Amino acid sequence: MSASPRVVVLDYGSGNVHSAAKALERAGAEVELTADRRAVLEADGLLVPGVGAFDAVMRQLRAVRGDELIDRRLAGGRPVLGICVGMQILFERGVERGVDTEGLGEWPGAVTELPADVLPHMGWNTVEPDDGSVLFRGLEDERFYFVHSFAAQEWTLETQPPFPKPKLTWADHGGRFLAAVENGPLSATQFHPEKSAEAGIALLGNWLRSLR
Repeated sequence: MSASPRVVVLDYGSGNVHSAAKALERAGAEVELTADRRAVLEADGLLVPGVGAFDAVMRQLRAVRGDELIDRRLAGGRPVLGICVGMQILFERGVERGVDTEGLGEWPGAVTELPADVLPHMGWNTVEPDDGSVLFRGLEDERFYFVHSFAAQEWTLETQPPFPKPKLTWADHGGRFLAAVENGPLSATQFHPEKSAEAGIALLGNWLRSLR
């Protein structure tokens, strides 16, 4: 029997699934690309990629009942990692070019356009991880690859004991925005680990180790 963690990359028609799957394999996972309900619910980890407009990603996700599957996993404390728009849809809503779309509502708040002179925010940037971050362990000074014009720019979720305080990682492009969140079984990155060279593979490795 394989000792590698089994990870499903949710296949719902959004862009970067193959590069995400390859990066996970390099990081040490056994990877399946599917939207099969049983496979999604039984995997050690679920990765939710996302490329394009918030509204389009939400429609594609709902078409394969991905919203229900994510909710079911989280209700059972099963780890989920969202990437790029796969992070954005975890918030209550996304506002893009006048279109206000309901998200999954796992976290309060809206995803809105960055107040930067140059958009999209495209390329390598530094991040500021919270103390005790699992994802960024040993990677606090690394740079990661971003491609986006929208982001969550504030965090309003209040947690009370016994629930641990989420670990928040920030970056800056025209203003501060959330580059990553670690909140119990639910983690997400606004940048693309699969495009972030060795630092991205190491971050995925940190996530995989947390699944055991």
